[in-house]
Amino acid sequence: MLSILRPIFIKNPSLFGALNPRRTMVQKLTEEEIKTLETKSWALVPGRDAVKKTFKFKDFNEAFGFMTRVALRADKVDHHPEWFNVYNRVEITLTTHECNGLSKRDLDLADFIDKIV
Repeated sequence: MLSILRPIFIKNPSLFGALNPRRTMVQKLTEEEIKTLETKSWALVPGRDAVKKTFKFKDFNEAFGFMTRVALRADKVDHHPEWFNVYNRVEITLTTHECNGLSKRDLDLADFIDKIV
């Protein structure tokens, strides 16, 4: 079935979420909820409806282990961060593309990330 619909998804990739059973309607966070993220030391990204945080580890192995734990959780909840890694530093940006802003998915993933650090 997907091979038949593939040209449709290439023109409109947002349609793919309609076939994904893990996807639900996503609502943007309120200003009050966004402040919750800021108090957890996640900084607003200038010019974007997103937050980011930088983590430093002892070495690359520790940073990669952290990224692996986040990746496993992100895949399980079907919400994937934007991130950048150099040696012992990992920078994570959270935003929800389905609602073009921050959502509860970002709050939940930020909470998980803060707990495992």
